[in-house]
Amino acid sequence: MSEMEGCTHNCESCGQDCPSRKQNPADFIEKPHEMSSIKKVIGVVSGKGGVGKSMVTSMLAVLLNRKGYNTAILDADITGPSIPKAFGIHTKAQACEWGLLPTKSKTGIDIMSVNLLLPEETDPVVWRGPIIGGTVKQFWTDVIWSDVDFMFIDMPPGTGDVALTVFQSIPLDGLIIVTSPQELVGMIVEKAVNMANMMHIPVLGLVENMSYFKCPDCGKEYKIFGESHIDEIAQKHGLPVLAKLPMDPQLAKNCDQGVIELFEGDWMDGAAETVEKLGE
Repeated sequence: MSEMEGCTHNCESCGQDCPSRKQNPADFIEKPHEMSSIKKVIGVVSGKGGVGKSMVTSMLAVLLNRKGYNTAILDADITGPSIPKAFGIHTKAQACEWGLLPTKSKTGIDIMSVNLLLPEETDPVVWRGPIIGGTVKQFWTDVIWSDVDFMFIDMPPGTGDVALTVFQSIPLDGLIIVTSPQELVGMIVEKAVNMANMMHIPVLGLVENMSYFKCPDCGKEYKIFGESHIDEIAQKHGLPVLAKLPMDPQLAKNCDQGVIELFEGDWMDGAAETVEKLGE
């Protein structure tokens, strides 16, 4: 079959890996701002919402920042931007004659999010897909990202239009997939892995959030959402499990109070080390 059924001949908006593609995927890659310097770009994705993808993104940026690297977060979750809230940022992004400037967190992490551009941070983003995708591209092309060692892109959940835009427009060095223990999520994770393979982007590994709850009194661990299937999924696809995050009230409090940079715990150290190796 030379063409996919219903083909519109617009390869840029299509994720199918069919033989009739007229352009190489690299042809869609957008160049960053000419004044930007970005060494490695890692996408943080999830097959569904509500699994803690933004928290994992924030923790990775904080951990690499603690190691002495310059880190940045591009918040591509346009309709559900939570990165500024986690870092306690309420100021607006600034512009200069050359482009947009990201806002810096308290410890110097560069952040760009649509919430930093809206008149009020609670204003809803009621935009159609092409406009949302165009905004994500502009965060890459129009923002001056200065001397960034590791940029983390907080992706919207799912495998839809915006995820495709990021996969095709931004040169990703790898993906980290965030999941939770529910059995249903196993199928969703496989969709995310298969999309990454289809787009020829390496998956660095899986992170399971809400893996267990550890009683502060007796130390016993409880599987609130049932037994985990993350190891089976990882083995099936030949991927490492980078972290298993507990349900930790203090961690949730850090996010809610905008002080994620103060979190304590070694759960994500392995994931941070995996990312760090990309820069070696």
